[in-house]
Parts: sequence; C-alpha cells; structure tokens
Amino acid sequence: MQRVMIVGQPGAGKSVLARQLGGLTGLPVVHIDLIHWCSGWQERTREEKTRLCQEVEAQPRWIFEGGHSATWANRLDRADTLIWIDMPLWLRLWRVLRRTLMGLGRNRPDLPEGCPERLANLPEFLGFIWRTRRSSRAAMARLVASAPAGKRVRHLQGRRAVTAFLQEVANEKGRGFPRP
Repeated sequence: MQRVMIVGQPGAGKSVLARQLGGLTGLPVVHIDLIHWCSGWQERTREEKTRLCQEVEAQPRWIFEGGHSATWANRLDRADTLIWIDMPLWLRLWRVLRRTLMGLGRNRPDLPEGCPERLANLPEFLGFIWRTRRSSRAAMARLVASAPAGKRVRHLQGRRAVTAFLQEVANEKGRGFPRP
C-alpha cells in the first residue's frame, strides 16, 4: 500500500480514516479541503485545484482523501488502493452538525489556517449534503465499478467495517491500532 485514494460523502469519516491510516502506514496524508480552500474560506479556481491534485497524484506515496472528481480518473490510475467510505445519511448529517458545533471558531486539521468552523456555513452545507445524497453516492459507485482488476478496492459500509479495515492494516504492519 503506497498510494491510497479515499472517497466518501461529507461526514463519512474520510479525514479521520486518512489520519489513522497515515499513522499506521507512515504514508503522507493529503486532504482535499487543503486544496479546495484558501484562508478565509476562499475557494480556489477549478484549474488551480486540478493542478494541485495532479501534483499530489504524481508523488510516489500518498493517502489522498476527498473529492475533486475531475481528477478521480488519474488518481485511480495512480492509486494501488481505493477506499469508499459509505455511511448512512443520518450519521453523516449528525457528524457534520457535531463537528461544526464542537469546533466553532477553530480550524480542523484538514482545513487551511483561517477557515474556522462557523454556523453561517452550516445550513448551506447540510442542504448540499441532502441535495447530493443520491447523485454523489452514484458517482462513487461508478468510480468503484470502474476500478481495474488487481486494484485493492474496499467499500466500507458502517463504522464496524472501518474499524475492521484499520485492524487488518495494523495486523499487516505489525503495529498497534491508532485512535484519532
């Protein structure tokens, strides 16, 4: 496992899994939100996001979590492992609400400096999660279905599946299981 692509809808646990997997494997972790946003919640241009994603994808080792589906095909070609975290809508909504409320005024480690959690963004973001609940999931199902034979693919549905996967990796590496 040298290049790991992690996808999932908002609140699925991509960032947490990436950090835990990075702790187990020693692979560098890249969060798409660090590419998507600049300080002050300023969104980068599509072209800049694509260029930055391609720079990461060209590296020999990485765990790359998140979207920017324009680069998924290249990322999948480069990845040796594809992980789809597929959590229920209610859980994802709860997690986003909880992380926003618990982190008000502070930056998450997967966001650039100057992007603190704030309530003003919450209604719009929850609406986005609701509106894209089917289309986004369908896109990820197509991505997984397009993975070439021989690619390590994991479709993790539920928290137990994520924990079991991390334990499997820990056993392979002969290391303890890290907690977030």
